[in-house]
Amino acid sequence: MHVRFSLAMLICAVLMVGNLPTAFADEDEPVAGWTNEVVGSLNLTQASFDNWAQGGESTLGWQTSLGGKFTNTGTGHEWVNGIKLAYGMTKVGDEDARKSVDEIKFESVFTFRAGFYVDPYVATTAETQFSTGYEYTDSDRTAISNFVDPGYFTQSAGIGRVFGVVLRSRLGASIKETVTDKYPLPYADDPDTPDEIEDIKVEVGAESVTDLNLKISDDLAFDSKLELFSNLEATNEIDIKWDNLLTAKIEEYLSVTLNVTVFYDRDISRSRQIKEALAIGLTYRLM
Repeated sequence: MHVRFSLAMLICAVLMVGNLPTAFADEDEPVAGWTNEVVGSLNLTQASFDNWAQGGESTLGWQTSLGGKFTNTGTGHEWVNGIKLAYGMTKVGDEDARKSVDEIKFESVFTFRAGFYVDPYVATTAETQFSTGYEYTDSDRTAISNFVDPGYFTQSAGIGRVFGVVLRSRLGASIKETVTDKYPLPYADDPDTPDEIEDIKVEVGAESVTDLNLKISDDLAFDSKLELFSNLEATNEIDIKWDNLLTAKIEEYLSVTLNVTVFYDRDISRSRQIKEALAIGLTYRLM
């Protein structure tokens, strides 16, 4: 319930922004050449109990992230490269530390500025994690994922449109590869071929990607990315990843962030997955 409430609050905060129409109407000319942006953050949480009558578990958690966007603008083209790295761990009581965040993602989009209402593009993405992921029971743990296990790779081409300076969307044909090594189930193996275990799954279909980068004020920003992929076989087999980040700046290097991610892939789980993280920590703009 608290995750649904956080997601609802996140969306409402953006919908109630009064200057949203103005942001979409802003048509500033892009800067020629390279423009680079790199932001890093470090968040820490800690609680300790010693002979505390009311009870409680000592906790220690940390999370670090690095995000970068590198854009080259020239006559007739725009090339946008983005990277997102995030990793974190949490230790509760006497239990071993467990990772709480683990993400590696790279995206590169080359758009041909043809001067039409929509522009053709080609794009590629890669997504995986840093370290082994485990499923925990009361007495044991079982490894279920690792670096490039699975790894997700896509190549696509189609048409896109930029709306003002905050919203861009693209739609095109796409090829999606899921690569595994030790954990083909449930990521890449085909249940219709029980006598063969596949470690690579290739899907041909269509993708839609929409990016919203809204600067609400000097101290408040909202970023949202909605990614859809369909193999065109059934409507309930559309893969969905919706990543939302609300950042509130408190001091020059201190920020509060709320990150809510909604994920659905029928091959992995018949139910939607939600990840929510609220953190306060140091944020530094490197470039």
